[in-house]
Amino acid sequence: MEHTEPGPAVVLITGVMAAGKSTVAELLARRLPRAAHVRGDLFRRMMVSGREEPLPDAPPEARAQMELRHRLSALVADEYARDGWTAVVQDIVLGDDLPAYAARIRTRPLYVVVLAPSAETVRSRESGRDKTGYGEWSVEALDRVLRERTPRVGLWLDTSGQGPDQTVTAILEGLPAARVDTY
Repeated sequence: MEHTEPGPAVVLITGVMAAGKSTVAELLARRLPRAAHVRGDLFRRMMVSGREEPLPDAPPEARAQMELRHRLSALVADEYARDGWTAVVQDIVLGDDLPAYAARIRTRPLYVVVLAPSAETVRSRESGRDKTGYGEWSVEALDRVLRERTPRVGLWLDTSGQGPDQTVTAILEGLPAARVDTY
């Protein structure tokens, strides 16, 4: 099936930890003719001292740092797109943060892709990773935030039975459904 290449645009790939965001974003960027992979977590890791992790019941400072991280990745993505690149942003942007993030992006077109594998699939993927991201979160708690508190913006993909290459193909084929014009 034919797919659309987004051209100068921003593609946000979000989902819970271990949903496959990093792998899928990197593969997607590599399949496009001129793309940059903007890793949201990089902005968190730049905070060397005084960093507060975004845990359940985190202090207000953790929230402020998450908002800073989102502002920075949105600015970087817009700059890549302004210079003719497709910026593929990968980060955890859930709940009310999703429409807020979409509103921060000035570039149009903006595409939002939510990777939503089952909690069972996420648990299996998490157990097979070298890194662990859940800490005080449970897979079920973050899955509830995704499914119950995140607005249905863009293209939602249940990637439970897909490999990364299949997911990238589904994203490219589903770009029209992923397009977000207003916020």
